[in-house]
Amino acid sequence: MSKVVFLAKQAAPAPRTADARPGEALLDTRHRPLRDLRISVTDRCNFRCTYCMPREIFDGNYSFMPHAALLTFEEIARVARIGVDLGVRKIRLTGGEPLVRKNLEILVAMLAPLRTPEGQPVDITLTTNGTLLAKKAQALKDAGLSRVTVSLDALDDEMFERMSDSQVSVKTILRGIDEAARVGLAPVKINMVVRKGVNHGQVVPMARHFRHSGHVLRFIEFMDVGATNGWNMKEVMTGAEILHAIGAEFPIEPVASSYRGEVAGRWRYVDGAGEIGVITSVSQPFCGDCTRLRLSPEGKLFLCLFASQGHDLRALLRGGATDEQLAQRIAAIWHGRDDRYSELRGSAGAQHKKIEMSYIGG
Repeated sequence: MSKVVFLAKQAAPAPRTADARPGEALLDTRHRPLRDLRISVTDRCNFRCTYCMPREIFDGNYSFMPHAALLTFEEIARVARIGVDLGVRKIRLTGGEPLVRKNLEILVAMLAPLRTPEGQPVDITLTTNGTLLAKKAQALKDAGLSRVTVSLDALDDEMFERMSDSQVSVKTILRGIDEAARVGLAPVKINMVVRKGVNHGQVVPMARHFRHSGHVLRFIEFMDVGATNGWNMKEVMTGAEILHAIGAEFPIEPVASSYRGEVAGRWRYVDGAGEIGVITSVSQPFCGDCTRLRLSPEGKLFLCLFASQGHDLRALLRGGATDEQLAQRIAAIWHGRDDRYSELRGSAGAQHKKIEMSYIGG
């Protein structure tokens, strides 16, 4: 049996000054550096997962964004390039389901040449539900994508269909994972949202299946994202409970985090069968090390997954703003950031309407 060990946080660096050189950390009010940019390319998805886009809300009458409202690939690439100048080192494309955005590999090809001021390539990744991955993996790899993360909440077809509210089989997702690994989009990460009383019985079968696969399975506590998923604390299977269930069958031990801002606690099987991760936004908030900035499909910047409003960049992008003006705006937004929703969850300060996860990515 294993026990949960939460590693000490790194000391915060000194704030970046106005005359800081390119590549130095751009810090918010809590001394958190800007390092990750998550770009949602669409608010549409071909699933209706109960914890993200419940069908009773996102039905045939729901108004998704018209294509003209979305940022163009050129506009997205411009924001990304400026973000890299400000300290971004990893870019993740999300949605909705990003692969329903036509010709997404063109955007990947536009982002792939990005380099840090030190000349290092920027990590370009993608989160997908996997339905279209088998068809798109080679084109994405050829365009310059580094890695993929695939959402998969169960191995049992009936449970998977219940969680995703779709008619897609688990085999389709597994084929996508295999194809991604074959073309070199590896290691593939698999994200499982665990909802107690629903799919918690799939935790150990999922762990068993992906042992020795070379993939990294990550378990995510059921979170209160948005306002439509019916979140209840009683349905949260905590990271400690997940680790206990796995450790009872497969001995595991903790692994040190790779970098500041890594959201998943890392664990490896003692017998060398691979690694798993646990994301504990509810039971063990990691706001203090959050380095993420989020760009919505129509060009708003959000400072937190649980934010209630964003900061419009599209008006600047389409209004003739220079790169310097855009950089100054983004830097000012990040400098003023003090978001820490998960630390405040349940308090009066956390009681506000939240943007839906399907809109700005998980």
